[in-house]
Amino acid sequence: MRTDRPRVFTGWHMLALMALFFGTIISINLVMAWNASRSWSGLVVENTYVASQQFNGKVAETRAFAESGIKGQLVPGNDSLRYTLTRKGEPERKADRVVAILKRPVEEHEDVGVEFERAGEGVFVAASALKAGQWIADLTAMAGEEVVYRQAIRFIAPGDAP
Repeated sequence: MRTDRPRVFTGWHMLALMALFFGTIISINLVMAWNASRSWSGLVVENTYVASQQFNGKVAETRAFAESGIKGQLVPGNDSLRYTLTRKGEPERKADRVVAILKRPVEEHEDVGVEFERAGEGVFVAASALKAGQWIADLTAMAGEEVVYRQAIRFIAPGDAP
């Protein structure tokens, strides 16, 4: 003779349910924090106070470059970068060299400095095989030690052709 008793929800059941619930949340948070710390340091500038002091100077410099009529265009290829400088539609003749820092928008470990070779009036080329994806180029055109033009361009490097 069997007597069926109704199942009872006890304190141990509640403890197991709470441990499962919070264990899941904590596990997911730990995985997300680990992935975030591996992919980006979170560092935008070394010293925010110094960066804030330099801000107005950078804005004034950007306005002066805009008023000068100089424009730069970066064209990425599979194994090179081509940077063209023009002033009011004509090739920029004053700049004799261009240097750039190429960096990923989120990661620091792939940043690379590049010096462009002059390939004609206002045309500069750099041999650089970049990984496919998004990049930011901080370009500085110079005439001797004088900065002629400074520009930051976000671009997408093409992948390898199939």
